[in-house]
Amino acid sequence: MKTKIIGVLGLGIFGQTLAQELSNFEQDVIAIDSNPENVQAVAEVVTKAAIGDITDLAFLKHIGISDCDTVIIATGNSLESSVLAVMHCKKLGVPQVIAKARNLVYEEVLYEIGADLVISPERESGQNVAANLMRNKITDVFQIESDISVIEFKIPKSWVGKTVEQLNIRHKLDLNLIGIRKAKNKPVDTEVPINSPLEEGIILVAIANSDAFQRYDYLGYFN
Repeated sequence: MKTKIIGVLGLGIFGQTLAQELSNFEQDVIAIDSNPENVQAVAEVVTKAAIGDITDLAFLKHIGISDCDTVIIATGNSLESSVLAVMHCKKLGVPQVIAKARNLVYEEVLYEIGADLVISPERESGQNVAANLMRNKITDVFQIESDISVIEFKIPKSWVGKTVEQLNIRHKLDLNLIGIRKAKNKPVDTEVPINSPLEEGIILVAIANSDAFQRYDYLGYFN
């Protein structure tokens, strides 16, 4: 698994949840906030925690933000701070910059100045954002009970050319296959051929323990 370096700028409840979730999946997290108590709350679980101003370009460069694969601007109350943080991250060459917005006006401005994705706390929890960042092969998750979901996932390269029977998916991964898609927008075929070699690009549909399966995916077991 390739470990990502992810910056979390702003450590309110949303930012703290995000930093903790990403750290749980063994990602390198750089967490920054101007409030010492917020920084202390995540200091023991993240790779690097620092007290500082997220609008200070020199500070962000010094702390290592230019090394990040993704940065999430997790503070959404001050538009000016978010705008400056997005601009600085882009100037430092961060490939993916995600920003939180408190309303549609903020959202439009943040997209305009270069954010790759803008999220709303009303639409996305810290856990959901972390999950989306960590997904490798999973394309969709539909929860049907508290711990059971219908999961769609692209088959890894190591499965191409092998049959469902050979892979022994049900016993090894506790997956109950219920369908197969030839491609993302194709209809689901509920007749899963267990003895035919799987082709590259195939999407399998299965019922699974969602927490366990997503953890496998996040940690790169299907790469």
